[in-house]
Amino acid sequence: MTTLRPDLKFLFAHPAHLIAFGFGSGLAPKAPGTVGTLLGLPLFWLIVAAAPDLPNQIILLTAAFLLGVWACGRAGRALGVADHGGMVWDEIVAFALVLLFTPAGWMWIGLAFALFRLFDILKPWPIRLADTRLKNGFGVMFDDLLAALYAIAIIKGLQWLV
Repeated sequence: MTTLRPDLKFLFAHPAHLIAFGFGSGLAPKAPGTVGTLLGLPLFWLIVAAAPDLPNQIILLTAAFLLGVWACGRAGRALGVADHGGMVWDEIVAFALVLLFTPAGWMWIGLAFALFRLFDILKPWPIRLADTRLKNGFGVMFDDLLAALYAIAIIKGLQWLV
């Protein structure tokens, strides 16, 4: 299978590509994962506006996760790369999840962003294991879900301390 280089033509060739590449944020020439993570904030705001209670917010995020499994799987097959660096829907959804459990305030949001990026980049156990073993749409989404859980645990621990 040939590996394609994603561009605007690829992005608009199929809705899955547009979603997987975070509506174009994954085409950023440097640090597409970081750029994509920033889109987790508007997704979080949309989810909170659509569903003011946590159970329904989790349902919406679960739907976004499942949408990502499909979109990233489809885009990965089209590219010939299971987990292309430009596919950032996983960062978007995972960071929105972190924000659901982050206290209000820009300091906390900044900390949540830094922690999520740290765990997504360093991939401590079992994130690295999931990243190396799971190579489909679910695998793309799952390792970022684990990074989100690490970030949430640290944030909740800090909240308890403060």
